[in-house]
Amino acid sequence: MTKPLVIFGAGDIAQLAHYYFSTDSAHEVVAFSVDAAHIDQDNFCGLPVVPFEEVTDAFPPREHDFFVALSYSKLNQLRKDKYLAAKAAGYNIASYISSRASVLNQGKIGENCFILEDNTIQPFVTIGNNVTLWSGNHIGHHSVISDHCFIASHVVVSGGVEIGERSFIGVNATLRDHIKIGECCVIGAGAIILADAEAEGVYVGQGTERAKIPSSRLRKI
Repeated sequence: MTKPLVIFGAGDIAQLAHYYFSTDSAHEVVAFSVDAAHIDQDNFCGLPVVPFEEVTDAFPPREHDFFVALSYSKLNQLRKDKYLAAKAAGYNIASYISSRASVLNQGKIGENCFILEDNTIQPFVTIGNNVTLWSGNHIGHHSVISDHCFIASHVVVSGGVEIGERSFIGVNATLRDHIKIGECCVIGAGAIILADAEAEGVYVGQGTERAKIPSSRLRKI
């Protein structure tokens, strides 16, 4: 039996959530919701857009599940606030876990998680509430990802790592085993973290500089 689902958001991530839930879950998306001040269209993906202030009247919590499809804006704070608001309104909060992910952690995954294809989640991993794992990550055994985190693609989290709340881990970052990432950390794309990271720390990988030779002078390409 399909479960009716309301998605908060009307942007790219909401469109992706609509696609994934519609094609690879037991949910049927029936509407979108955004704050009244931000409504600029009556429908999205062919479905109605309802002010969040009125959503419980239009789509009662006793009959509908809810999912918050927002990015890592303000270091995940916006997604956290709306997740908590939807929960306080009485909704059951859904998670999406791709059928194409390798999930071996006995289901230790919280609410409002968005886990896309080609993630490998090893045994004894714990994933909190409101966590996004974009496609293609490796989450090593006995690691803990706390609430409200966002992990971009192709991140390697080695075994026994602890990631604090509201942290952001950028594409292709590598976290060595048995380290702790403090709350509200930003680990940039391609960064390699070999020791504990302090709370609210920003760790930026080195970008590749342009070569002095222009491409028109390369002989083998």
